[in-house]
Amino acid sequence: MKPSLLDFTQKELMEQIKPSFRVKQIYGWLYHHYAQDFDAMKNIPKAMKEELSQNFVVNPLRIKNKEESTDGTIKYLLELQDGKTMEAVWLKMKDTQHDTNGIVIQEAKYTICVSTQVGCKVGCTFCLTAKGGFTRDLTAGEIVAQVVALKRDNDHKHNRKINIVYMGMGEPLDNLDNLAKAIEIFKEEEGLCIGGKRQTVSTSGLSNKIDKLGAMDLGVHIAISLHAVDDKLRTELIPMNKAHNISSIIEAVKRFPIDTRKRVMFEYLVIKDKNDDLGSAKKLVKLLTDIKAKVNLIYFNPYPGTEYKRPTRADMVSFQEYLINHGLLCTIRDSKGIDISAACGQLKEKTEGEL
Repeated sequence: MKPSLLDFTQKELMEQIKPSFRVKQIYGWLYHHYAQDFDAMKNIPKAMKEELSQNFVVNPLRIKNKEESTDGTIKYLLELQDGKTMEAVWLKMKDTQHDTNGIVIQEAKYTICVSTQVGCKVGCTFCLTAKGGFTRDLTAGEIVAQVVALKRDNDHKHNRKINIVYMGMGEPLDNLDNLAKAIEIFKEEEGLCIGGKRQTVSTSGLSNKIDKLGAMDLGVHIAISLHAVDDKLRTELIPMNKAHNISSIIEAVKRFPIDTRKRVMFEYLVIKDKNDDLGSAKKLVKLLTDIKAKVNLIYFNPYPGTEYKRPTRADMVSFQEYLINHGLLCTIRDSKGIDISAACGQLKEKTEGEL
């Protein structure tokens, strides 16, 4: 499997490709024009393109399937060079705003949810990705290529702002080196120029690697998939909790370098009759007392074969109100793509089950 040009920072490519001004041209084709092959690079000499094609590919993935929701969410199934597949999601966060004359005053805002692995080792009992087990880590270029592919497919210009959440298939911190490399490539000024503050790493709580990510000082935000307020339930939902329990995660979060203007996001997947009661809300308030935190309540997204159920709107609101009334910033994430294969791993399962 040949490496992709997307696997490298601009500096690394300059060490491999001479003269260096050609690298700047290539970088423009990759990240400003979303070139999918060498033929598209019009100002690169034919001999150089032929030489490069012997050692590299441009695009390490292709769109195999996609489903579009009525709310603008698009779920993508992406196929890699070795035939393995994973998912990415295009999320519309805010609609385009116009003034009274119909002139655009603010463009629509989007977030891309990317995967970091094919499958996952963590084995969360509520997650469909876990059913397929773990296959392999994604390379930095395969992580980067997801954003390039989705921006290209949605005609989203390179200089338009986008947010990235590492919240797709896989545990990002389980693939820390390639994750960190992808973060740096996204930040390249002559590439997509997506700053650390626009990138959020969501982890199920590898406490030792939260410390390692913090030490890298990449300027990214961190989100913790907490989902429970006691170790018994969290171990049922996330078996890895035996090795990385709640207290170890909370301590690691306290050590993580956070922009003083920002908060640590705690994702709390609400499952009916499991963790949706006010007793759990009370414990959550106590747990996050010393942290500048924001809690994001997420509806469990049912999929065929799961025993877990979606909570009621009333219970979600009651839970939220309790947290807010006790000093915690709290939002309810509106379910995106509920009418399509929205649960992580669902489009992959659905598509490949039909083959």
